[in-house]
Amino acid sequence: MALGQSGSGRTQLVPDSHKALDDMKYEIAESMELGVHQGSEDYWGEVTSKNCGRVGGQMVKKLISMAEEQLANGIK
Repeated sequence: MALGQSGSGRTQLVPDSHKALDDMKYEIAESMELGVHQGSEDYWGEVTSKNCGRVGGQMVKKLISMAEEQLANGIK
């Protein structure tokens, strides 16, 4: 696989961001007490699609908040 590509075939704009996003995903899942933990071989089969969507939604909210904060502080 070429540098900057994920398994889904989409090119990642910041290839090194994968770990940070993965950490965020598991942090949110843990706060929701979903029973998945980093290092658990990424098996989410026991988690409902509704809860998986909630994790993704919380990630988006957090990323938007971070971007708004950076824009407010003049960081581009």
